[in-house]
Amino acid sequence: MKSQICHSEPDLHFSLQPSAFSLSVPLPKLNLGCGHDIRAGYLNLDAAPLPGVDLVHDIHHRPWPFPDATFREVLCQSILEHVDLVPTLREIHRVLQPGGRLRLTVPHFTSVYAFQDPTHRNLITCGTFDFFTRHSHRPYYFDFAFHEIESLRLHFGRRRLFWWNPLLERWVNAHPGRRALYETSPLRLFPASHITAILKK
Repeated sequence: MKSQICHSEPDLHFSLQPSAFSLSVPLPKLNLGCGHDIRAGYLNLDAAPLPGVDLVHDIHHRPWPFPDATFREVLCQSILEHVDLVPTLREIHRVLQPGGRLRLTVPHFTSVYAFQDPTHRNLITCGTFDFFTRHSHRPYYFDFAFHEIESLRLHFGRRRLFWWNPLLERWVNAHPGRRALYETSPLRLFPASHITAILKK
């Protein structure tokens, strides 16, 4: 599949090269797998030519059409559960500039939404992304590493019927050890919704 430019905003000028998607402006932000979530100030990329998409590209086709260290931020909203996690994070790490940030949202493994979508490939815990940092206890797993996890939060659904969810969310996120306790104990009977995190290169 060839990459296709759908449109460009006035402040972003794109030119498609045989091997790279070059930008004639300072390093922008990438909205990876944007779908209908089109954001101003981002390069909105998706495999489908939806309205507002700037670049059509299937992220399963690697390497992506960007030079190394292109973006200061990559946004992944409910994307990483759909892809091969290791090679996708490797590509994100490659296209981020030093000090750049990956902002992500993924369903937590206790959520029904983690299982409901037949295109989901990964079940993700609060500890999954630790493996991709320089502080990993398995540093020999991968040939790349993010500098650190700047923030991580476990979210619970907001429904009036489940009045305990806000209390549980507050308790769980008070300390990383509580998130680990939640995930390894019968507390999982109270399912979470999703994880948000920021990884710094």
